[in-house]
Amino acid sequence: MKKFVLACLILTMALAITFTGCQKKAPAASASDGQAATPSTVMLRVLNYFDMTSANSVAAETEVWQKFKDAHPNIVIEREDLFNDPFHNKVEVYAASGNLPDVMYAWPSGRSTTLYANRLLKDLASLIQQDGLGSSYRPVAINPSQFANNYVGILSLSITSSHAFYVNNAVLKDAGLTPAKTYAELVAQVPVLREKGYETVLMANQDTWVMQSCLFSLIAGRFGGEDWDQKILNGQAKFTDPDFVNALQFVKQLYDDGVLSRATLTTDYGTVTGLFASNRGAYLIDGDWRVGAFITDQSTGQALISPDAQNDILITVFPDIEGAKLNKSTSGILGTGWGIRADIPAGSAQEAAAWELVKWLAGRDVQLWQVRTGGIATPSRIDVDASSLQLEPMQKAITQLANEYTSSTSVIDGVFEGPVYTPLNDGLQAIGMGIQTPEEVAKATQDAFDAWKASN
Repeated sequence: MKKFVLACLILTMALAITFTGCQKKAPAASASDGQAATPSTVMLRVLNYFDMTSANSVAAETEVWQKFKDAHPNIVIEREDLFNDPFHNKVEVYAASGNLPDVMYAWPSGRSTTLYANRLLKDLASLIQQDGLGSSYRPVAINPSQFANNYVGILSLSITSSHAFYVNNAVLKDAGLTPAKTYAELVAQVPVLREKGYETVLMANQDTWVMQSCLFSLIAGRFGGEDWDQKILNGQAKFTDPDFVNALQFVKQLYDDGVLSRATLTTDYGTVTGLFASNRGAYLIDGDWRVGAFITDQSTGQALISPDAQNDILITVFPDIEGAKLNKSTSGILGTGWGIRADIPAGSAQEAAAWELVKWLAGRDVQLWQVRTGGIATPSRIDVDASSLQLEPMQKAITQLANEYTSSTSVIDGVFEGPVYTPLNDGLQAIGMGIQTPEEVAKATQDAFDAWKASN
């Protein structure tokens, strides 16, 4: 009996030592932002598109990210913030290395083509249906045809006008002018404004995407008509046809007429807002999202353009172009949003956590906050009512931009893939610098399209 009891005691002690040793050897989950990891913790790597030039961008830390963390203590977020080309370059590196983050900011097509072409983003349609979100979003926002490769890769935040024509009436008044309604009127204003020390149109043309997305897509639509891009995709038209060449010729004319100074080719995206806010030019061409750079930053109480001065800013679309097939138009696309890495297992705790984050980031509360702070103009959710908010004059103006145009044509980098629009982007700059002709750029773009089509 004594031997039996002793053996039991030895066995019990051995089991206790073994159990304790296993606990010590188990690796603890990593954490970020001071959050403690627990056995039930779900870790999410997130790639965020972070524009520091936008007012209230800093406030997103508390209003967007911290609120989610407070409500979901079991989800630990490891976030990487990047902007502009460094963001897109990093996406390509992650995609090529098979190391995409779990949740990421993305476009519905165009600049996120790699993600869709290789189906690196999860199709969110079943998750949207599972949670009954179909009735909460505008139909266009969850329509597979609006996305590259025809599947819903992101939950979009907005419907975007990639073109907006910002008019500084204070500058025009100082020069004895009123907003130009036609291109001929705009050209006539160039010497008058120059004599007063003003540029005519400001634009961040150092960044290659800006001309293509924020102006040339509109120009191509005006010369080619609403379905010009589909005709090229279907083989019914070419980039070398007269309509597209004429659109490129018009870009050359903008520089030749002095409407766009060649100095804009050295103006970067972070600088141009300061130039416009300091009354260096009468007009600015950018997207509808750019309003967020001018309004009051709630964390500092400062605005790039004061609310009083914002009353002098009109937001409309580019003046009518004589001889164009289409006028009173803009270029529009489904806005950016949030997606989930495709190879996260369906039904897993990681997928549930990622989907919870995506629903929050593209949800009503965040969209409402983004409208209030100038992040978006036209929300994708139908239950976000901008009219109920106290907005500054430029914010109110951008919510009314749809009243300034009668049709919307495609954004080129939202229709064609990178191998096609990249030589066009470079060519638009080359036209401005005078080192390529419109015909040469048209041929280079068509050659790129033919090569892309042959490889697909």
